[in-house]
Amino acid sequence: MKRVYLDNAATTPMAASVIQTMTDQMTNDFGNASSTHAFGRAAREVLDNSRHVIAKSINAADDDIIFTSGGTESDNTALIQTAFARQKLGKHIITTAIEHQAILKSAAYLEEQGFEVTYLPVDRNGNISLADLKAALRADTILVSVMTGNNEVGSHMPIHEIGELLKDHQAWFHTDAVQAYGLLDIDVQRDHIDLLSTSAHKINGPKFLGFLYKRNGVNFPSFIKGGEQEDKRRAGTENVPAIAGFAQAVQELTTEEKAHRQAKYHDFKQYVVDQLTANGIDFEVNGALGTDNLQHVLNLWIKGISTYILQTNLDLGGVAVSGGSACTAGSLEPSHVLIAMFGADSPRVNESIRLSFGRYTTKEDLDQFVTVLTKTVQRLSKK
Repeated sequence: MKRVYLDNAATTPMAASVIQTMTDQMTNDFGNASSTHAFGRAAREVLDNSRHVIAKSINAADDDIIFTSGGTESDNTALIQTAFARQKLGKHIITTAIEHQAILKSAAYLEEQGFEVTYLPVDRNGNISLADLKAALRADTILVSVMTGNNEVGSHMPIHEIGELLKDHQAWFHTDAVQAYGLLDIDVQRDHIDLLSTSAHKINGPKFLGFLYKRNGVNFPSFIKGGEQEDKRRAGTENVPAIAGFAQAVQELTTEEKAHRQAKYHDFKQYVVDQLTANGIDFEVNGALGTDNLQHVLNLWIKGISTYILQTNLDLGGVAVSGGSACTAGSLEPSHVLIAMFGADSPRVNESIRLSFGRYTTKEDLDQFVTVLTKTVQRLSKK
């Protein structure tokens, strides 16, 4: 039985070119980038070159990139360090109800420390209202954190408009771009972004690595205490081979390649919808199918069948999908994103699955998904 992987929003397989780059670096440039001898200088050159490639991908300066252990650390650092560094200017923070848990749990922690957090609601397509954001913005707001694209339903937030709104306000603008980076065109200068988080393993790079973009002039103490790596902004010896692999993955994501993937994934989504409709499956899409969204994510409400049963039967049929974010899918709690969109009493929150496409997804993979899902629904409907 062929095993089909349709959970790329959770993580992606490393590209062969990334593995080769990392292997070469581990073999040849194993020095500590903080050492002053020849081995250290060689590692430092790889580190600097990789930083330049990654900075260029979002139109940032090299010095604005801080390597971290991934999206969670980047999100935690952006929220918590901003809050404590700027609390004399105010203690109000704005975010959304559908952020990743790395943001929501950081926000909850800050509330325990005496900060006030406004959670913007979303509509049935998973979008916030700019009017709601404007209404929530106050003189004492010090940070606005809105994800670029949602990891469960693919909604794409109005990042440019938010940046324009905040460019003359004291609040710093942070965006969690973990799902969007590598698919959408991101320009931190154009969109007036002060802080941005990413993770390498979402773009066929290595796990346990990401970066935090921090605009020049946005200053707070290092979140990780220790040495003076990353220009004293993030302690800990840099993982140079993994960073080189990250840069390799980024280099392969040209503007043309990103547009190509978005178009391909859009076709995949429409194909799945058309095939399920033709097979008589009673379902609805959670979110919108518009071309502006993250096209690699397709969230489906399969009416009358629980998420757990759907996932289990698909897995037995060789198809891996998700019930939501990988960071919460192991729990029995329903998706907070779907609750925010449809309400806690909606059957969608317990009867939905998420497909997410990637670099190596094929139409044959989608055919296997449709076949297994159709058989599952037909069998269970007879009981």
